[in-house]
Amino acid sequence: MSDRPTHPMSERVLALAGLAQALAQVRRIADTGQANESVLATSLDSIFRIDADTAATVYGGRENLRPGLMLLRDYFGGQPRDEQLPRLALAVMQLERRFVQDDDMAHKVQRGIRAQSDAAGQNGSTHPDVLAALGSLYAETLSHLRPRVLVQGNPHYLGQPAVVAEVRAVLLAAVRSAVLWRQLGGSLWDFLLRRRDMAAAVESQLR
Repeated sequence: MSDRPTHPMSERVLALAGLAQALAQVRRIADTGQANESVLATSLDSIFRIDADTAATVYGGRENLRPGLMLLRDYFGGQPRDEQLPRLALAVMQLERRFVQDDDMAHKVQRGIRAQSDAAGQNGSTHPDVLAALGSLYAETLSHLRPRVLVQGNPHYLGQPAVVAEVRAVLLAAVRSAVLWRQLGGSLWDFLLRRRDMAAAVESQLR
C-alpha cells in the first residue's frame, strides 16, 4: 500500500533481524531438537507485544536482536551462515502477504494470542503449554495458506509432536516480525534497490 507510514531504515532492519533470528531458531530446533533459550524467548515474547511503541521494544531491547543483526551482516556481506535461511525468509514474507489479506484469519490469530497472554505472562512464553498452544494456532491458521513454509531438518526430531509445535510457534514469531517489517515500510524492493542502505543500517545497529 502506498499510504503506509515510512520509518527509518534503522527501524526496519530491527524487524528484519527479528525475522532472521526466529528462522535461525527454527532451523536449529529442526536439526537438533533444541533452541537457544534466550533467543527463543525474544522471538516468542515478541508475539505478545502487539502494541509496542518501537521496533526495539517489540523484542525487549535492541541488544536482544544482536544474533539476528549478525546474521543480516553476514547475508549482506555475501557470507550467509545457512543457505536455507534466505529461502525461508522469502517464504515467510510471501506468507505474510497472504495472511494480512485474510481478515478472518488475522482476527483468529489475534484472539488465539490474547488467549495465551496471561499464561505467557505468568509462566513465560517458552513454557511447554504456551508453545503447544501457539503451535496449534499456527497449524490451524497460517499452515493452510500458500506458499507453505517447508522446514527441513532431522527426521528424528521432526517426528516428535513437541518439536513440531515448537517449530510452528517460532514460525508464528517469524510472521509477526514480517508483519512488523511491512508496517515499518519494508518491502522486497528494499533487497534490490536499497541493499546498501540496509547493510549500513545493520552496521549502525551493531555499534
